Amino acid sequence: MGRRGKPATTHGIAVVDKPAGVTSHDVVAMLRRRFDERQVGHGGTLDPSATGVLVVAVGKATKLLRFVEKTTKAYLGEIVLGSETNTLDADGEVTATYDMSGVTIEQARDAVAEHLLGDIEQIPPMVSAIKIDGKRLHELAREGIEVERPARPVTIFSFQLMPTDDPMVFLAAVECTAGTYIRTLAADLGTLLGGGAHLRNLRRTAVGRFTIGEAAPPDECVLLPVEEAVRTLARVDINDRIEGFVANGRVLPRWDGDGPWALFRPDGSLAAVYEAHGADEAKPMVVVPV
Repeated sequence: MGRRGKPATTHGIAVVDKPAGVTSHDVVAMLRRRFDERQVGHGGTLDPSATGVLVVAVGKATKLLRFVEKTTKAYLGEIVLGSETNTLDADGEVTATYDMSGVTIEQARDAVAEHLLGDIEQIPPMVSAIKIDGKRLHELAREGIEVERPARPVTIFSFQLMPTDDPMVFLAAVECTAGTYIRTLAADLGTLLGGGAHLRNLRRTAVGRFTIGEAAPPDECVLLPVEEAVRTLARVDINDRIEGFVANGRVLPRWDGDGPWALFRPDGSLAAVYEAHGADEAKPMVVVPV
């Protein structure tokens, strides 16, 4: 529902270049005020100190955020060798220091290739928003409590290291699945190299096909059509008869590929997203009203 319980009247997708020093929720609040709508959400949290691509949905586009959240992500950041922090990034307090002056970028690249590429498992940091026994980890961390966290599977498609002017700092470019913690990659790399490390200056450069090149600050970003939320899905154009079936949530014969499929009305608007249902059928995941 929109303003004061009324249905939303503004709909679309905004690709925000989130500034440092604000939370993802802060950005949502900014766009609520800017577009005068309550029905606003984002597709994947960025830490307050991080910058870059934050996809925000307005109105009925919020029903499609799941197709933004689960896409691959790309990041740039700096890995600082020789010091660990309690948050695994530059915002935290230093908890240990190491002499890592002998570490070379070739050694770091070898460690990445052997241990930090492909399907791996990560232990979420205590400063994450994951819930354990009903309470978010970052809330426990603020209380000085540390708890056991089960490792989670993620996939690292690419993890490139480049030198900087400081031999103790590597520029890292990472492409990965949703749910990957770049600060954990940095800390794990430091451990693999016989010392410690932390992350700084993290910037998200892409969320799926939403890239930093089309992003703009919260007060300048444009509102793209709702249909942009499914730009990564297979497109199916339907006729008026099928549109009637879709509006009623009917199961339909499946199309080519594995899905999900974005179904478009004759006028070019998004009607629904369907997923595979058995070997020969597809069922609605989301039906988008006219």
